[in-house]
Amino acid sequence: MWNNLFSNFQLGGLDLPNRAVLAPMTRTSAELSGKANEKMARYYARFAKGGIGLVITEGLYPNHVNSRSYNYQPGIADEDQAASWQPVIEAVHREGGKVIAQLMHAGALVQHNDFTAIAPSAVQPVGELLKEHGGSGEFATPREMTKEDIQIAIDSFAQAAVRAKKVGFDGVEVHGANGYLLDQFVTDYTNQRTDEYGGSTENRIRLTVEVLHAIRSAVGPNYIVGVRISQGKVNDFHHKWANGEKDAQTIFEQLAEASPTYIHTTEYKAFAPAFANTQFTLAELAKRYSHLPVIANGKLGDPEKAESLLADGAANMIAIGREALVNPDWVNKIKEGRALNVFCHQSLEPIATLREEEYA
Repeated sequence: MWNNLFSNFQLGGLDLPNRAVLAPMTRTSAELSGKANEKMARYYARFAKGGIGLVITEGLYPNHVNSRSYNYQPGIADEDQAASWQPVIEAVHREGGKVIAQLMHAGALVQHNDFTAIAPSAVQPVGELLKEHGGSGEFATPREMTKEDIQIAIDSFAQAAVRAKKVGFDGVEVHGANGYLLDQFVTDYTNQRTDEYGGSTENRIRLTVEVLHAIRSAVGPNYIVGVRISQGKVNDFHHKWANGEKDAQTIFEQLAEASPTYIHTTEYKAFAPAFANTQFTLAELAKRYSHLPVIANGKLGDPEKAESLLADGAANMIAIGREALVNPDWVNKIKEGRALNVFCHQSLEPIATLREEEYA
C-alpha cells in the first residue's frame, strides 16, 4: 500500500530509507546564547528513532549582526554555536537518521529589540508579531539594506554552511520561504528596490541565487544544499505570486542554475493547485522547471495524501510538520498499522516541554 512512501531514495549522496522528512519548525528551545542543548538532542532524535529518514532542523541564524528572528532561536553564527550541535547530530545519527541544518536570516521579521532589522526596503511587515514565539504588537519598520549589507548576508550564509559541514551536518537548507529575508526580496510588496535586486521576478530571486552560489562554492560540489520556497508567509498566510506560473518558471529555473541538490516547497495544502488558473501544485511546478528532486510540505500528515502525491510524481519526498509533533514515530506507526494521534493546537505545548524521560 505504501510502495512509494517507504521506498528508498537517493538525495545527492544521502541514501535514505524512505521518503519521509521532518519539516523545519520553529521551536525557540535553544539557550539564550543561541547554543543547542540536550533537550534539543532528545527532541530531534525522537523523529529518527520513529522512522523518519531525514530531519531538517528549525531555522538557524547565520550571523550575530542582524539575522536572529526570535529569542531562544538557535544559531550557527560562530564556532561555539556550531559545536553545540554535535550532540544533536550524533543523537540523530545513532538512531539511523540524517540531519540537515536550515539556515535562516530573519530580515524584517524580528521579534526583539536587540538590533535594527534590515530588509530589501524600508517597508513595515504586515500583520503582528507572533505571540507563540514571544511577540506582541506590530513589527518595526526595517532599514533598507545597502549593497554592503547584502554582501554581508551572502557571506554569512556561506560561512554558516561551512560551519555546518565541519560540525557534521549531512547538508544545509537555505530558508528562502515564509516571509524571512530571502523571501522578502522575492515578494513584490516588500521589495521596492530599483537596483539589480528589485523590479522583475528575475531580479528579486537574484539574492537567493547568489546565496546558493556562494554556499556551493564554499562547501564543494557534493555536499547537500537545498532551498525552501513558498508563496505564503508567517505574517501573510494567503500571499500568491502575482504572475502565477510565469513567476514559478522564472524562480525555479533561476534556482536550478545555482546547483542546489533539491528544492523544498511549502504550501498550506501541498496537494492543491498553486494558482487559480492551473492544475499544478507548487511542487509539480518546481519539478517541471528545475528538473531537481523536490520535497513537498503542507498538510501531508495523512499518509494516503502523501502516498498519492508521490505516486503521481508530483514530488520525490514529503515533509511532515505538525503531525510529526504528535506522532514522532509517524513512519513506524503507519508501517505497523497503528492509529495516528490527532493534532490539535493544545497539543503543541506538551510536545515543546516534554520531560527528559518522554524523549527516550
